Amino acid sequence: MELVIRGADVIDGTGQARYRADVAVDGGRIAAIVPEGSGARPTAHRMVEADGLALSPGFIDMHAHSDLALLRDPDHSAKAAQGVTLEVIGQDGLSYAPVDDRTLAQIRTAITGWNGDGSDIDFTWRTVGEFLDRLDHGFDGQGIAVNAAYLIPQGTVRMLALGWEGRDATPAEVERMKALVAEGLEQGAVGLSSGLTYTPGMYASDAELTELCRVVAAYDGYYCPHHRSYGAGALRAYEEMVTLSREASCALHLAHATMNFDLNKGRAPELLALLDAAIADGADITLDTYPYLPGCTTLAAMLPSWAAEGGPDAALARLRDDAEAERIRRVVEEEGADGCHGVPINWDTIEISGVNDPALTEYVGKTVATSARERAEAPWVTARRLLLDDHLGPTILQHVGHEENVQAIMKHPAHTGGSDGILNGAKPHPRAYGTFPQYLGRYVRELGVLTLEECVAHLTARPAARLRLPDRGRIREGYRADLVLFDPETVAAGSTLEAPRTLPTGIPHVFIDGRSVIEDGRRTDVLAGRAIRRA
Repeated sequence: MELVIRGADVIDGTGQARYRADVAVDGGRIAAIVPEGSGARPTAHRMVEADGLALSPGFIDMHAHSDLALLRDPDHSAKAAQGVTLEVIGQDGLSYAPVDDRTLAQIRTAITGWNGDGSDIDFTWRTVGEFLDRLDHGFDGQGIAVNAAYLIPQGTVRMLALGWEGRDATPAEVERMKALVAEGLEQGAVGLSSGLTYTPGMYASDAELTELCRVVAAYDGYYCPHHRSYGAGALRAYEEMVTLSREASCALHLAHATMNFDLNKGRAPELLALLDAAIADGADITLDTYPYLPGCTTLAAMLPSWAAEGGPDAALARLRDDAEAERIRRVVEEEGADGCHGVPINWDTIEISGVNDPALTEYVGKTVATSARERAEAPWVTARRLLLDDHLGPTILQHVGHEENVQAIMKHPAHTGGSDGILNGAKPHPRAYGTFPQYLGRYVRELGVLTLEECVAHLTARPAARLRLPDRGRIREGYRADLVLFDPETVAAGSTLEAPRTLPTGIPHVFIDGRSVIEDGRRTDVLAGRAIRRA
């Protein structure tokens, strides 16, 4: 054999009790599992002594924003060091394929806060298939740090079909969008994402989305919406997604399924009851969450949708116009913009986590309200200046979560783990570097919200099943050798709000296709990741 991991406590992803075994790997797959005392112990060219450490399948990040990071950073320890062996990118309806020259320029500006402006990336692709090929090629043909699956971004598709107009699509435009979605699925995408509080995807009607979901269903993909509200209309928005996905007979995966803002404190059981009723009636529903309270997005996302109609340049023009800027302020601060989930913004909860212009770094790590007080000006004045000076680039942490909601949702049988990790900016959300060890350390070992076996199932086999991956997510003979060896007694997230880029502890070994990407707690130079295409 190429590799044997000896004496590991195998947590196989099924949720069943762990057991001690030797696990042999050959040709990138699990070749043999020999439980303790059941026969001759396998040997290999390389032996890793587990000494009772836990061995699990590789963790699957169901909501990642590493679309450019995978092509920018061959190390990518932000995810590799957590034990993540597969990320699902193309999230929230906005990403870089399919595009043409016009929409590529627009999307680079629109989500510069998520991924940077891309000036360091050679955008050689235009189609989904070409982007997946680019991921396969990675760095000098060697690959990328971890595996990646791709969701077709509905907002980007809408840009191609009708631009940034806030109107219903014509029948011809719907047909073009359906063709683009079908093409992307044929080229290997695993489903469709939406960002229904982000422009231009939020302009789509339920009827339009249902038509696209019918295409997704025909290819056995899934629909992953960031739905229309996580605040004032959260339950209504969840119900809307359940209804349209069932109308389309399409599998549904709810992105970062949280219940935020003061008006939703303690209301997670209402969401779970809604989902349980739909699942009992035959709906195919899963969800993901991150194990933290703050949210993370861009400052521009807080604006009302009409303020962004026409694209980034039109949004900046409105912000420069005093009358239009006052109209925006009134909606944001007094009425509650759809971009802020229908809740009037509280500037004390909006912390600037990153900017593109180094001249603006003094704002990072402070709330908009704090920076405004330092300048003796109104918070909107501060926010408007940041948006203009940084060309819509600032990212934010939004401190609006509730612990009881987080814990209730993560215990649900349909739950999976997703970091929603934005890696851009000087002070990113700690979930980007800490989500998976945070689950294992805080919510398993410290709080006992989940057993270790349950938690591993949430992070491995369940997401693999959603992705329709027949040979990943479990420790079984013949399965891909995507594996994590960790210490249940010490595993912990190192990242904090104050030091968000600190790597985790207690994860000494990570393997992708049996190749060592983390060895003795350090990143190797192995690039074992590839694009994982729809089966």
